[in-house]
Amino acid sequence: MTPEQALALREHFVSSLQNESQTTARVLAAVPDDKSSYKPHETSMSAQELTAHIATVDIWFLESILAGSFERPENPGGDPLRPSQATSMYREKMPGLLDQVKSLGGDQLAKPLQFFTFNLPAVLYLDFCLRHAIHHRGQLSTYLRPMGSRVPAIYGGSADEPFDAAASDAAAGK
Repeated sequence: MTPEQALALREHFVSSLQNESQTTARVLAAVPDDKSSYKPHETSMSAQELTAHIATVDIWFLESILAGSFERPENPGGDPLRPSQATSMYREKMPGLLDQVKSLGGDQLAKPLQFFTFNLPAVLYLDFCLRHAIHHRGQLSTYLRPMGSRVPAIYGGSADEPFDAAASDAAAGK
């Protein structure tokens, strides 16, 4: 991959991550701390584990890309974050990390990084981060109603946040 190609991919992936991270933050915020032990099956992660996983791993992906290597997190089995803590951390760190990724040069983004069995240009791990968030956010969104929470709009309205075409048109200046 050339540095120029890496820069073009960076623009696409960072833009997508900026949009998706806002939606992910809304889903994380919908998990009430007092019901975070919920899990739909004994083999599933609890809502608390899943919110912490989404927030910490997405941040870890971006920090690893910025560092130019994937190292094991310092305390991967540490005290689990409550959903409100995971949401706050995610909202606090993601925008700044994405801004830092936007400043990476083409050479750094084109450099291959080892991640488990993968050895890909750094920029392609932005796609991993994006897919990771979308995958687990989908899981978490299915937990919300059984926990008694509301499901935020994700790619259009939900029963709890219906799509309002008139408001959308007004916001777009139509």
